[in-house]
Amino acid sequence: MAVFVAARLAGLTVVTLWAHRRGDHPRNLLGLGWDALWYHRIADYGYGTFVPGWEHPGVRYSDLAFFPLYPMTVRAVDAVFPVGSVACALLVAWLSAVVAAWGVFAVVDHAYGRRVGIALVVLWGLLPHAVVLSMAYTEPMMCALAAWSLYAALTRRWLTAGLLSLLAGLSRPNAAAVAAAVAAAVLADARHRRRTGRPQLPRAWAAALIAPLGWFGYVGWAGLQTESGLHGALHGYFAVQRGWGSRYDFGRYALRYVKHLVLFPDTLSAYLSAALCAGAVVLLVLAVLDRMPLPLLVYSAVLAAIALGGADFFSCKPRFLLPAFPLLVPCAVALAGARPRAAAVAVVALAGISLGYGAYVLTVVPVPI
Repeated sequence: MAVFVAARLAGLTVVTLWAHRRGDHPRNLLGLGWDALWYHRIADYGYGTFVPGWEHPGVRYSDLAFFPLYPMTVRAVDAVFPVGSVACALLVAWLSAVVAAWGVFAVVDHAYGRRVGIALVVLWGLLPHAVVLSMAYTEPMMCALAAWSLYAALTRRWLTAGLLSLLAGLSRPNAAAVAAAVAAAVLADARHRRRTGRPQLPRAWAAALIAPLGWFGYVGWAGLQTESGLHGALHGYFAVQRGWGSRYDFGRYALRYVKHLVLFPDTLSAYLSAALCAGAVVLLVLAVLDRMPLPLLVYSAVLAAIALGGADFFSCKPRFLLPAFPLLVPCAVALAGARPRAAAVAVVALAGISLGYGAYVLTVVPVPI
């Protein structure tokens, strides 16, 4: 935990210094940049507000694309601590990131041991896109809920796993991966109990039923704001996403974008995003070959499928993959087993890349993160 907090404080320091050098304010970069501005408006005014400057001719983006748990939490905190919704948004995100790091360690410690757990938290906190964990984004909250839901599933605390998955489903669209992981854990436990002749646990099946309710609940509610009837509710939310240019094409857009990167020059962030996506595919294959615990494998696979199969916003794909921390297990095992000098060199090099890239992507590159 101390190393994770130190890494994120170092990242905040670098962003602050570079922002002041360029005449920007770090609070605006971290608390009002890109999607954070939309969450800020939802927290202050509720759904249905409009963010100036985001409208193109004939297109009006809908804030229904953004799930409600994070902005509503910010609104509640702002009512208690009147320091402004931007400050409250950053406070909620930073506390969520610390709870997420704790949960990540708990999961990996349970499955692979303490040294691997510590190494993985260090690597996760120093990923190139880990600056997102310091921003007023939903990833910190989703990661916290996902990690502790996975831990509860691994330790067979079924109702806790289901309730945390329900909350995670209210935080982000890709949190559907948490519900899939809980369901996989329940099915695996049921199969094991059937083979050993032990009775099934009703609370496990209850957890599998509870787990996706948050995700389905918001998708249905958002759909009803744009369409009527059951079919309209199912169709409406995805119509909102298509209004943003987001759709699922099974990776065709990603492959075309990679082809573009081979044929034409582009920004550093585009090439790094492509490299990180390719690395995620390799790590997912290794997870399958190494027989990763089923809930962690299902969780990571669903996250990777959502991130890599979605169209548009290629520069955001590493952020969508950030919650897939189990994919880092092979790297963490290698780091935990390395000699102290080699491990120190690797961590320092990764820290330099992470801190420098975080400042670069927030202050220089003109694409969403």
